[in-house]
Amino acid sequence: MSNTETGGATGTKDKDYNLIWYVEACLSNALRLETYIQDAQRENDTEVVDLFRKAQADSRKGAELGKQLLRSRLGG
Repeated sequence: MSNTETGGATGTKDKDYNLIWYVEACLSNALRLETYIQDAQRENDTEVVDLFRKAQADSRKGAELGKQLLRSRLGG
């Protein structure tokens, strides 16, 4: 684990960058899971559909929580 702040390279503090990355990853995951849900639906695999829908809901929730935190910390 590094104790060096690398935000100088990006212009964004690491903790802020990490939070932005987290929100993007959650949103990207929610989109990807939509494709997986459709694939499972085509195969009539309701068990997998249910699993992916739960995972998608968790990803959406993570994105919303991350966006709220970003707004409060970045003043938006």
